[in-house]
Amino acid sequence: MSQKIPATLIPGDGIGPEISEAVVRILKEVEAPFEWDHQLAGMAAVDASGDPLPKATIESIRKTGLALKGPLTTPVGGGFKSINVTLRKEFELFANLRPARTLVPGGRYEDIDLVLFRENLEGYYAALEHYIPADGDPKGIAISTGYNSRKEARRIVTYAFEYAVKNNRKKVTIVHKANILKLLTGLFLEEGREVAKQYEGRIAMDERIVDACAMQLVMNPYQFDVIVTTNLFGDILSDQIAGLIGGLGMAPGANIGEKAAIFEAVHGSAPDIAGKGVANPVALLMAAGLMLQHIGRKDLADRVQAGIDGAFGAGVRTRDLGGQAGTKDLTDAIVQHLR
Repeated sequence: MSQKIPATLIPGDGIGPEISEAVVRILKEVEAPFEWDHQLAGMAAVDASGDPLPKATIESIRKTGLALKGPLTTPVGGGFKSINVTLRKEFELFANLRPARTLVPGGRYEDIDLVLFRENLEGYYAALEHYIPADGDPKGIAISTGYNSRKEARRIVTYAFEYAVKNNRKKVTIVHKANILKLLTGLFLEEGREVAKQYEGRIAMDERIVDACAMQLVMNPYQFDVIVTTNLFGDILSDQIAGLIGGLGMAPGANIGEKAAIFEAVHGSAPDIAGKGVANPVALLMAAGLMLQHIGRKDLADRVQAGIDGAFGAGVRTRDLGGQAGTKDLTDAIVQHLR
């Protein structure tokens, strides 16, 4: 019996509890070593305690250093900040990892296998915003100040290159807008070039302006391998690469720092289908696979991936993928195909 590893489980809102239950079942089947501490966040936490991110949840993550998180709904109004942004800042989760790999054949693109790294703490998501008066309106102009530091630029680009080395990737593309935002993203590009020099002969490096990158991802995504970029660009491009493989229902995410890591389904809580038993659990399950890799259990992550590939290969699809299978049907099929 492998030693148990404490981990925080946040089922989330909407479809979150259903897909979390499915994922926990599959992880139990492969004998994943996690010992779950169940905690609340989002609207479920507001309903229970009036706080979308309770202290108990933060303390649990601080203690375990490891969390699996279902989709959360940040309450509208009331001064509530984004729960995801708050968690990233609280635990300094500097790297956002967003892989995209073709799972269901027959789509517009075949054999997609991309990884995007997004700087997770700075840029425009620092949300340094304010109004200034103009034309008699006290809120006539809105100003948002983004910033990038050399330290964080180096850290995220180094992380992307190290990932490329460890995972037999061939190339890292640094994405920027240094032709216009000459200082803000020029600094990111400068530091990226310096880091790339340390990997010459091992990992190739190229550069793309963000708008050209977005176009080229649609025209020929196969020219990309690993992409690393700033916060806002990473948010947009990661959803775009999810679109290449059929949408966010198959797109996991990992937020990684020095002392903690939070793994998540990046799709929404889909309240319109909550409780109907039709949600697709694969994004959260693949996030759990990233979590297994993070703790050094790639063997178990491979078993989970084999289950997913086997179920899809057998034609079992939830409604978002054009099929009729429910959450339990797909979960059963994945369990059957675990190896």
